Amino acid sequence: MKKLRYLLLLLVYITGSPLTTMAGDVPSSDPQPKYIFLFIGDGMGLAHVSMAEALLAERQGKTGIQKLNMSTFPVMTFATTFAKNRYITCSAAAGTALATGEKTSINTIGMDSARIHPLQTIAERAKAKGMKVGIMTTVSIDHATPACFYAHQPDRNRYYEIGTQLLASGFDFFGGGGFKYPTGKKKDRADLYHAVAEQGYTVVKEQKTFDTISAKSLPMMVVNPVLSASSDMPYAMDSIQGSFSLSGIVKKAIEVLDNPKGFFMMVEGGKIDWAAHANDAAAIVGEVFELDKAVGYALEFYRKHPDETLIIVTADHETGGLSLGWAGTSYESDFTLLDRQKVSGEVFDAKIEAYKKRTPASMVRYDSVMRMIATDFGLGTDIKLSKYEEEQLRRAFRISISGEKESLYKDENTVLYDNYDPIGITARKILANKAGIDFTTWMHTGTPVPVRVIGSGQELFNGFLDNTDIPVNIIRLLRLQAIKQ
Repeated sequence: MKKLRYLLLLLVYITGSPLTTMAGDVPSSDPQPKYIFLFIGDGMGLAHVSMAEALLAERQGKTGIQKLNMSTFPVMTFATTFAKNRYITCSAAAGTALATGEKTSINTIGMDSARIHPLQTIAERAKAKGMKVGIMTTVSIDHATPACFYAHQPDRNRYYEIGTQLLASGFDFFGGGGFKYPTGKKKDRADLYHAVAEQGYTVVKEQKTFDTISAKSLPMMVVNPVLSASSDMPYAMDSIQGSFSLSGIVKKAIEVLDNPKGFFMMVEGGKIDWAAHANDAAAIVGEVFELDKAVGYALEFYRKHPDETLIIVTADHETGGLSLGWAGTSYESDFTLLDRQKVSGEVFDAKIEAYKKRTPASMVRYDSVMRMIATDFGLGTDIKLSKYEEEQLRRAFRISISGEKESLYKDENTVLYDNYDPIGITARKILANKAGIDFTTWMHTGTPVPVRVIGSGQELFNGFLDNTDIPVNIIRLLRLQAIKQ
């Protein structure tokens, strides 16, 4: 034992630094930021950002890219995203890795892979240290990624139970989407919104109140006035009147959370993932722009506190297998064609469904549907269609109206349309292809994701990372200790 101690002391003398991996026990020379921003673009791979930047450049008549805020960061690397029990991860396993620094199994929220022991999150540790904590997202606040920072559940689909743990977290600010099942799936449980208010939270659901809230209103929960059936915010490109924006919520959160002890803020662009699942290139771009606008507000704060602020922008995984290049256009592309799409695929699919419901089956006409496609995608008017593309749309129309699948083979139907309406998904795919864009899947991929960093402690993020390295570095920089049970 004496010999081992001597060797360790000798190594410390040679290297000039202590040997430890314990959180909170780090070299005193390490920077210690006071304000942490962790932006997670759900499903946002390198191509998603590059597509948005290429479109910005083309709008200005240039070939190349126009950098977003996040692409100006001095540190950029990549991180692997695999789960404990599967290479291609899900948002629950990836979110847990980003929140705790430990791998877990698919669909698990904030627990070990055996789903027995809860894992402490960086948000919980920051709160225990006295920092303010904010969690924001464009999807429901009890969805996988935000849930991983405050909840501990064996199954991501236990939305109501996740919601009750939001109450117990004691975090200072929640913003964006609402509870997916505020009274449980059977609508027989106590209302979570009422419980939040009874817990002392200021619940904000209208613009007038939102404009007047201040730090005195903490703790608070900002719920977007316009929510879908899944309690998510509308897509940025749909510009629904009365809706808040993610960037606006982040701007307000910075204002009310700023305090002498600092804050930890997790911001998720959750619908980048949803748009990529739907192979909706135009909606992806809109969501990336909105997340980057929120990053811009964080950068403004950083410039005022450069020695105390750390901003990280990453993703939990890549979605869609997005490719900037398509065989049908060879080496050509025209990303500005995406600007012809006027609504998200979600809104367009709802229009098709409404048309089919109000129109007797015998009166449903392909020409009527094509007029809708021309209006919302520009296909068939200013964007000419080939005979092959026209046949794709006619086939999609027949399948959508009849309700029958194109093929007898389930796997072929999955490849063709997955669970989306054939008309809408075909229009989105054709527009993307015309622009020189393609997708390989409706699902997640295992491609490593970018990690962009600026601020105090940025040097710790150099090199090829794993997603667990991100929270481990945050724990190190903030000197976060394990919470005593």
